[in-house]
Amino acid sequence: MQLDHVTLVTPELESTCRFFRDIVGLDDGPRPPFRVDGHWLYANGRPAVHLVDATVPARSPGGSAVLVAPRIDHVAFRVASGVEWRALVERLAAHRVPYQLAEVPMSAEVQLFVALAPGVVVEFVTSMPAGAGGSLSPDSY
Repeated sequence: MQLDHVTLVTPELESTCRFFRDIVGLDDGPRPPFRVDGHWLYANGRPAVHLVDATVPARSPGGSAVLVAPRIDHVAFRVASGVEWRALVERLAAHRVPYQLAEVPMSAEVQLFVALAPGVVVEFVTSMPAGAGGSLSPDSY
């Protein structure tokens, strides 16, 4: 398993993109057609930073004031092998950890999201196994 990407949610989408592109030196590249605007910024040919337009304001730690501030939304790990993916799903089931599966639009990848606590999400992503037929059932892995 390796770190795959970090997702930053920001109300300043274009200026944040310019920072990562013009200052950091990442390349703005292809991104699946998700329902919310954003950019994928590439390092060494891989999308390392995902920027997402802040469509929902964040709450302060006390829960009172509404903030519209950039935040790290989630961290993602790439799972390379089907064996490793199945083992992960089995461990989640054995420990009764709830998760959500999603298919990345216009790709052959599947995502698994675990909410550890409010506002703390870990994503696991892998290439969809050949012959899975688009099924996102954990039994297909």
